[in-house]
Amino acid sequence: MRASARVEPHHKYCTHGLVLDMTVRVQSKGEQTRKRIMDLAQDAVLQKGFAATSIDEIIAEAGITKSGFFYHFRDKNDLAKAMLQRYLDDEWTVFDRLFKQADELSEDPLHSFLIFLKLFADLMADIPNGHPGCLVASYVYSEHLFSRDVRTMTTEGHLIWRQRFGERLRKIAERYPPKTELDLDDLADMLSAVADGGIILSKSLHNPVLLPKQILLYRSLIKATFQG
Repeated sequence: MRASARVEPHHKYCTHGLVLDMTVRVQSKGEQTRKRIMDLAQDAVLQKGFAATSIDEIIAEAGITKSGFFYHFRDKNDLAKAMLQRYLDDEWTVFDRLFKQADELSEDPLHSFLIFLKLFADLMADIPNGHPGCLVASYVYSEHLFSRDVRTMTTEGHLIWRQRFGERLRKIAERYPPKTELDLDDLADMLSAVADGGIILSKSLHNPVLLPKQILLYRSLIKATFQG
């Protein structure tokens, strides 16, 4: 029988380099093993890609048997799907908390979004050694290796970004008509491009500061677009 999980207060919550204060659930031994497998696999995929990451190396690093691995995941694609779902869920847990904090500080849709972007930039600036990389982007670069349902998840991940940020931008536009004619979905997509591009730029130039700087530049664009 697996040990039941319980909830205890914890000061730091870390998701792929994103750290926030919140309460976390103490996991059972089986859940801890599953999490360790995904953590090790994610680190490997972000460092060298999915194709170069083998089940055998993950098993060796995790200190488990092959049957232990297949107890948690049917195959490598099943592991990839679980990793991606966790990444997308954790990403929006972070964004939801930042939006909640921003909304509590201002009821004005523009000011709240500007606060969110500042909080987002500050969060990225606080990551030791810079952001480790975007799992969604890593999957897109080698999508031929994945099943159709995993490829669909990467598409849906970007569409969720567009929808969630687009909703915010439309509320802003109702109160502050844009100074120039533009497509708000394109402007929402731009935040995805800025974030992923900023990660690549920071890693390529070995300068973690570049990612938060790009987010703040996007913030300046939003301010100029709606406030002038």
